[in-house]
Amino acid sequence: MKPISRQGGRLLPRRGATLAAAALLVAGLTACGPDIGSGSGSTANGAVLQAPAEDSPKGEITIWDRSGDLFKVFDAAIKKFTEKYPGVTVHHEAVDIDSKLQNTLITGTDVPDGVFLDDAKVGGYVDHLWNLKDVLAPYVKDIAKQKVDVNTVNGGIYGVPFDLDPGLLFYNAKALSAAGIDPNGIKTYDDLLAAAKKYQQYKPGAKPIHLEQDSFNSQLQLEMYASQLGTSLADANGTLRLDSAPYHQILTWLDTVRKEGLGTRAEYLKPSDVGALDSGDEVFYPWAIWFDYAPQQQLTATKGDWRAMPLPAWSAGGARGGAMGGSSFVIPKDSKNPQLAWLFYRFLTFDQAGYTAVYGPNSVYPGGTNTSIPAYGPAADPAKPLFKPIDGMGGQDLWQTAVEAGRQIPGGAPLPVWWSGAVDYLGTDLQKMLDGSMTPQQVIDQASKDIQTNLIERK
Repeated sequence: MKPISRQGGRLLPRRGATLAAAALLVAGLTACGPDIGSGSGSTANGAVLQAPAEDSPKGEITIWDRSGDLFKVFDAAIKKFTEKYPGVTVHHEAVDIDSKLQNTLITGTDVPDGVFLDDAKVGGYVDHLWNLKDVLAPYVKDIAKQKVDVNTVNGGIYGVPFDLDPGLLFYNAKALSAAGIDPNGIKTYDDLLAAAKKYQQYKPGAKPIHLEQDSFNSQLQLEMYASQLGTSLADANGTLRLDSAPYHQILTWLDTVRKEGLGTRAEYLKPSDVGALDSGDEVFYPWAIWFDYAPQQQLTATKGDWRAMPLPAWSAGGARGGAMGGSSFVIPKDSKNPQLAWLFYRFLTFDQAGYTAVYGPNSVYPGGTNTSIPAYGPAADPAKPLFKPIDGMGGQDLWQTAVEAGRQIPGGAPLPVWWSGAVDYLGTDLQKMLDGSMTPQQVIDQASKDIQTNLIERK
């Protein structure tokens, strides 16, 4: 459901030379998947795609991606693909997918062969997509479970899982060292509260933990926390499960950060946020891996001081990874050459030459694309990093940290088509809680009622 324009979170433009890394993610999520079909698997498992039989297939395919840095990365990878499949011509188009895809699929006119799509939107399009369960069968066991789950509707798999966006705890290592705080001692969210209080003693007036002030991003971050606990707003059947112990635990913790004056309330990487980060007032940032854009491109006074570690656990020994955003590749049923599109996505995702071209050093990212990691396990090998240590993070090998966190992410469920609409209720009420005008239980009760009445039942 990825940032602000975003990919993820569903959100996304992700890996960028600008706020794109976050932007794509957000954009993706803002619409969270138009309900152009039933979104519930009304076509049973859908038309099931089969791989092409020819060893040297020929033909042309049109591939849609968003404009920006990642488009350029994919564009360069196409050259590697055509070296392997010289009979296939790829027409790569930069498209405003959020505004164009829905009408294109409905009318069936000039339908592309493949589309880069936020995970949050896959569930809303399944009636118009090929079921990829057969072609993915040889790879499923090696794909991050969370990514398979978000692409699965009624037993069919409708997206080729591309990236994994693990949440991490980013921290200002220099500031913590000056305060006598060892980040290795932060194992749980209670430990994080204790560390924040200790830092406040060292620097009175500081508010060490980031509290997100944007409704959409705060809901996205809430889902990252929930992912650690193996839950999400809806289950695999689309049933709302906000009124549950995990959400109460998370909201209570966020409310504690607020009540005890331990949080900097700011919108993700807006001026007030950057100012607090560079001043050393805000030193803990639980966020998706794509926050690494900030120390690389946006921070000045604290550039080089930041590091990342797996998220704290909600209880001792619990998962220290949670998903925040993500994207996949989908193949429309009305495409002219769906089998060739599958070959292209298979190359990018599962072929070493393909995923190395995407994540390894390239003309766009000389050190490699480091704002996500591959969802495919063999590509995310801790012993074979695809991107280099990050200078803006003091030379940290973020690959190792992100892969470790990614492997701890529990499974998930398809994102409901109403997810972004829920921001008007849950995201808004979450902000009211952080204002001090609602309690965690009131957020759960009111948002559950509004989402059920205005989104689920209305649909």
